[in-house]
Amino acid sequence: MLQPIRTLLRPALVVTLVCLLAILGGLCLPSPAYAQANTVDYTLTNLSFRDFSHQNLSGTSFAAAEMREANFEGADLSGTILTKASFVKANLTGVDLSKTFADRVIFDQADLTNAVVTEAIMTSSTFTDTIIQGADFSGTILDRFQVAKMCKVADGVNPVTGVSTRDSLGCR
Repeated sequence: MLQPIRTLLRPALVVTLVCLLAILGGLCLPSPAYAQANTVDYTLTNLSFRDFSHQNLSGTSFAAAEMREANFEGADLSGTILTKASFVKANLTGVDLSKTFADRVIFDQADLTNAVVTEAIMTSSTFTDTIIQGADFSGTILDRFQVAKMCKVADGVNPVTGVSTRDSLGCR
């Protein structure tokens, strides 16, 4: 009875040892690390007034970047890190901000017309006087206070997702 158990344990032990050696040797790096190597890191940079329109910036970091009046019209910013960034008066018309991490970001007076902002985390971010007509915030985590403010001006239907701004915010 003991012999079959030992036979089964040997292959498992060999596989475990091979994986451990591969990890220690750096052979088992996760693939996202390679994907990130091709992106530009704009962390802590001043990008005010720059033109990023219609660019693929997916997976890029803009953490703590200053982007006052920058143009991101039609850009793909999906999966980006925007923590502590500032988009004051930025043009974000038709931008894809899906699955972004945008904690403590200032979107004040920005234009988010027809933006896709789905499944994002936007805690402690501000949207004072932000244009959100046609923006889709489905599945996005927002502060209740910001949602209440945005519901006062929410209007339109997103042309890409077909979801109304009011519905995506859960407005009454």
